[in-house]
Amino acid sequence: MTDRGDDSRPYLAGLVLTGRRVVVVGGGHVAQRRVSGLLGAGADVTVVSLEVTPALEGLAGELTLVLREFTETDLDGAWYVVAATDDPAVNARVVAAADARHTFCVRADDALGGTAWTPAVGHHGSVTVGVLGNREPRKSAALRDDIVTALRDGHLTASEALDRSPGVVLVGGGPGEPELVTVAARHALATADVVVADRLAPRELLDELGPDVELIDVAKLPRGRSASQQSINEVIVDRARAGKRVVRFKGGDNFVFGRGYEELLACAAADVPVTVVPGLSSAIAVPARVGIPVTHRGIAHEFTVISGHLPPGHPESLVAWDAVAGLRGTLVLLMAVDNAPAIAHALLDGGRDAATPVAVIVDGTMPTERTVLSTLGTLADDLVAHRVVPPAIIVVGEVVAVARPAHYADPGPGRD
Repeated sequence: MTDRGDDSRPYLAGLVLTGRRVVVVGGGHVAQRRVSGLLGAGADVTVVSLEVTPALEGLAGELTLVLREFTETDLDGAWYVVAATDDPAVNARVVAAADARHTFCVRADDALGGTAWTPAVGHHGSVTVGVLGNREPRKSAALRDDIVTALRDGHLTASEALDRSPGVVLVGGGPGEPELVTVAARHALATADVVVADRLAPRELLDELGPDVELIDVAKLPRGRSASQQSINEVIVDRARAGKRVVRFKGGDNFVFGRGYEELLACAAADVPVTVVPGLSSAIAVPARVGIPVTHRGIAHEFTVISGHLPPGHPESLVAWDAVAGLRGTLVLLMAVDNAPAIAHALLDGGRDAATPVAVIVDGTMPTERTVLSTLGTLADDLVAHRVVPPAIIVVGEVVAVARPAHYADPGPGRD
């Protein structure tokens, strides 16, 4: 797509640079941006410059660095050249040397002075979008973003050309806020024939589905209000076998206490193609969203994520709570509201200090989000006093005090 701003009207072509020599002259931030895309295209990149940015220096194993002034012979054998120094005279020499070798050259400081232009490029699935606005890079980038967003959200009919092959896509929807889902998750939803969603998946995104998309609420399957995992497995496999592209859409990361791997195994057993789109794990994303780190230098060198759906001492529990109590790092408890008093009791019995800070983040990332600050010794009472109900993430450890120093400023019993 080209805006005609003068008599130059480029001919758009997609260059296959895999394994081919490309020379970038210059080592500043403009060169750094160009190098990233060239490496992504598989080019054999050589950077020629007296100095380079730390990022380019760090790529030394992926490209060739020639740390000296440019000479015309540097372009011998090059298929494509980028002149990106801060010296117009040097850039002009690079263009002339490339022209003499019948090699296309982009001139970063003066687009019309080169023999090729760099488009604003975006990707969506198997589609690459390139936009050229004559000497208007911001306009090009804005238009590219509009096109890629429309493709991602399924608002362009061209999205029909994207992958809609039958099978199952297991999609993690993140902690709840729609803006925190990945581009890959939106792509999957835009290509779905069937969406199988649970109550923790970002609800607003379901409203964006096309009218022809079948939406299955797994909490309302015939087997009851709380759908069994077997029921979910059967639905996604049956729809995929019927030639549909099925998106299994759930909250968080589908492989972190989400039983997503059971769904993958069910698809594999049925010989149904299955792919996985990971989501932001609520165990990390929700505390981060309210400004609580799960690790902090000098405070916590590890964090442990535990499912609290079973209380300590339950015959089916796989958690060694006595060993957990002995850890010095952060504990992040999921699905633990109902059993939190029992868990706190087990941690105290195992040696954890009663004054250990605790944060309970309710409805993380959602409009109703709130954080209850407590300690292990007072957690049971605070949950009742603040009427905490699921879903909530419980963070146990000194990182909570790091994030909320004013609340824990008074040492109190056991914190001196």
